[in-house]
Amino acid sequence: MIQETIVTTVNHSGIPHIAPMGIHAKSPSGTGAPADELIILPFRPSTTLDNLLSCRTAVINYCDDVRIFAGCLTGRRDWPLKPAEKIDGRVLDAALAHAEVELVRVEEDPIRPKLFCRILHSVNHAPFQGFNRAQFSVLEAAILISRLNMLPLEKIESEIDYLRIGLEKTAGDREREAWGWLMAVIDAHKNKVTA
Repeated sequence: MIQETIVTTVNHSGIPHIAPMGIHAKSPSGTGAPADELIILPFRPSTTLDNLLSCRTAVINYCDDVRIFAGCLTGRRDWPLKPAEKIDGRVLDAALAHAEVELVRVEEDPIRPKLFCRILHSVNHAPFQGFNRAQFSVLEAAILISRLNMLPLEKIESEIDYLRIGLEKTAGDREREAWGWLMAVIDAHKNKVTA
C-alpha cells in the first residue's frame, strides 16, 4: 500500500528538510496488520535521499493539511516543526500522527533507490477525519506537479481538468489556496514550454 505522507529528515548540521512523498507500507507477511516496515523511494537527486543515507533516520508525518503537500512543491517549505521523541529528527506540528524510522537496508538503483526503514516509534496526535474530494484533488495535482518534466503536458492538463470538478464542489479555504499554488506552477511551466 502506498501512503501519501510528508517525510522530514535532517542533515548532519541538524537542518531539517520537508518533502511530500508516497511511501510503501509493508505489513508483516502480508497479514493486514499495521505496517512494521516502510519503504521510501526518492528520485535522484534528492535531499531526502542524501539526508537518509547520511543520518539514517527520518520522520514519516501523516497529515491532512494539503497546503503542506502543495507548499513543498511550490517553494513553501517553512512549516512549523517540533523535535522527534526517539530520534534526532523533526515532526510536523500539523501531523495527525507520525512514525520515527531508521534506515536498515538500501536497494541501489540509478534513478530511484529503495530505502527500507524500520519503525522505531509511532504516535497519534489527533483523529483523522477523512479526506474530502478537494483534498484528494490537491494531492493528485501535487503528484502531477512533481512529474511535470516526466509526463506530457496534455496528460497533466487533462487530469487537472478532471480533478478541478471535485475541487470546485468541496473545497474549503485551505484547499483553494493549495490549488492556486499548484496552478501557478503549471501556468509557469506552460509559459516556459511555449516560449
